[in-house]
Amino acid sequence: MRLLAVLLAFASLATAQEKVLRIPIRADGPKTLDPVRGSTQYEAEVCEQVYETLVQYSYLEYPKLEPLLLEEMPKVDGLVYRFKLKKGVRFRDDPCFPDGKGRELVAKDVFYSWKRMADKRNQPKAWWLFEQTIKGFDAYREAQNKAGKFDYDAPVEGMRILSDHEFEVELTEPVYRFLYVLAMFQTAVVPREAAERYGDAFSGHPVGTGPFLLSRDEDWQRTKSIVLHRNPGYREAFFPDAGGEARHEAAGKRIPFADRIEITFFQEDQPMWLEWKAKNLDYVTVPSENFTEAYTKRKRTLRPEWEEQGVTSAPIPLLDFIWQCGFNMEDPLVGGYTEEKRALRKAISYAVDLEETNDRFYNSINVVYDGMIPPGLDGHPPEGRSPKGARGPDLDKARALLAKAGYPDGKGLPPLEYWSATGTIQQEMLELLQRQLGKIGVQLKPRFVDFSQLTEAVHEKRAQLFGFAWGSDYPDGENNLALFYGPNESPGSNSFNYKNAEYDELYQRIRTMGPSPERTELYARMRDMVLEDCPFVGAMARTRFYLIRPRLRNCRPCETFWNWLKYLDVDPGAK
Repeated sequence: MRLLAVLLAFASLATAQEKVLRIPIRADGPKTLDPVRGSTQYEAEVCEQVYETLVQYSYLEYPKLEPLLLEEMPKVDGLVYRFKLKKGVRFRDDPCFPDGKGRELVAKDVFYSWKRMADKRNQPKAWWLFEQTIKGFDAYREAQNKAGKFDYDAPVEGMRILSDHEFEVELTEPVYRFLYVLAMFQTAVVPREAAERYGDAFSGHPVGTGPFLLSRDEDWQRTKSIVLHRNPGYREAFFPDAGGEARHEAAGKRIPFADRIEITFFQEDQPMWLEWKAKNLDYVTVPSENFTEAYTKRKRTLRPEWEEQGVTSAPIPLLDFIWQCGFNMEDPLVGGYTEEKRALRKAISYAVDLEETNDRFYNSINVVYDGMIPPGLDGHPPEGRSPKGARGPDLDKARALLAKAGYPDGKGLPPLEYWSATGTIQQEMLELLQRQLGKIGVQLKPRFVDFSQLTEAVHEKRAQLFGFAWGSDYPDGENNLALFYGPNESPGSNSFNYKNAEYDELYQRIRTMGPSPERTELYARMRDMVLEDCPFVGAMARTRFYLIRPRLRNCRPCETFWNWLKYLDVDPGAK
């Protein structure tokens, strides 16, 4: 009995000392954990814990890129990139491998993973990342999808394996974004054994090289939560050392620090805020309706009661493109490119008051701007204004344009179906939009669905009108301009299904251009071309305000990438 008591005491102590990271996702969570099928921030947040890419953003020196699965950054000779993989990187243990033991990652795994993006049976969401980029890859994709069976072993001219740990990639042209793409979770490396063994179930059974893993199927409760555990086979990796006075106290310590990550999904902000106040979350992004509970509205300083608890604040400006209303340009009513169709969309745009939306739902913190390129990036209009922007409120212009479209005072225009994610705030925002458009006689028919259902409706071109927020995948306005490139139409990133031959030609030019005044001028020209056609009403960019508990250490939030959870440490004895 005494021995049993001692063992129980040790077990209790071990449990008490376990480091558990508790964080929220403000949606119904990921729809898939298969990188090539993923497209949303919420899929990135989870996938980047279990899978790894060739390169990553520096945690302490963002937006600098650095090696992750590579020994060093690739050597570049013209259009040829030479890569060298780290040795000793292993996939997690899984029954898909002989004896259940994860094997070492090798060069052919990289090419297999990229080829999965070309296989239409995998329902890839981001082929545009590789399109017209690697020599022979587009031809390979077309040939294999036409064949009766997709041959992953067939060669691609621009993909050459030199050894188990070295390979070359030859580009078709100097695509500027190529290295940024290799930091995106959709290009993460997966093992062929797992993808082939689990088939469609691979979406819920990730097998990666990352610092965390999904231990059991039941650890992912769809739309509710997911629990990730430390990968016991993760290689030696360490917190970055910036050196000198910038050296962090955690520098050189082995990562990951957390034993477990508990991620809770919140479709409503209020339950998330209550969990934060109950000290059940280690950080939270402050909902707009609770902003003045956390900060003084005028100075935006943290209130004393939070400082007394040791809570710290981290305001993070986002590379944000929020549109109030997106139009499906293939819809027979709101789509199209005639003067009448443009007039209808611009009438709606002039009726919308983004500043009222900003004040009511974002405490006037958002940056309101014309176009799709957020503040801080080349192509963002001076002072946020473009002469081509149809920014309201201007009800006289709105009514005149509505009449030009053939619907004077809204007569003859049927209610427009507006798709939105479920949630109290979303409902209130839509009610405001309905009131604003009602002033010119335009009616909206709400369609509230889960976020995953919303994205599915947009990908299938079923949503007539919809609202979204797009966070840039990498810090270059080209990423935002890609949202209007014709071949990227749904289910790709062009959710608007916008088509403009001149625009597409210009997009092909900027893909190969590095930063320059000429490129910036083209960005502005393309921005204004889209504004002239008005496929969306917007835009706004947020600053995300993070509150961080004192038990959480090393937290430097960033929403361009999400694999920084491996750097977070917690004090298991603190609340």
